Amino acid sequence: MNKDALNVLGTPLIPCSYDPLTGFFRDGCCNTDEQDQGSHIICAKMTQAFLDFSLEQGNDLCTPRVEYRFKGLKAGDRWCLCALRWREAFEAGVAPAVILESTHKRALEFVSLDQLQSANGEL
Repeated sequence: MNKDALNVLGTPLIPCSYDPLTGFFRDGCCNTDEQDQGSHIICAKMTQAFLDFSLEQGNDLCTPRVEYRFKGLKAGDRWCLCALRWREAFEAGVAPAVILESTHKRALEFVSLDQLQSANGEL
């Protein structure tokens, strides 16, 4: 884990989830680097509406994939989402709530803090 990583609030990035184990590096955090082409940097609490939307877009997050040690997601789980997928879901009205303290500051290159907060009902 990059101990110097910051979240969208400008404070140290805190873990998103250890169960299920998330993050591009599977370290529990929404850390990123140049290898993370999908920018898995937005920590979100899954909803069934978002999981259904993701499946419709061709990304099945519910089906277990044992070869990747992935047990599948369900509503209520926290997961590091690709920034562009979250933005698509936001534009479609089905974006899941975001855990701001666990969302990497690089997310602000894709979406605004206002958008992230509005998904939480904060605006």
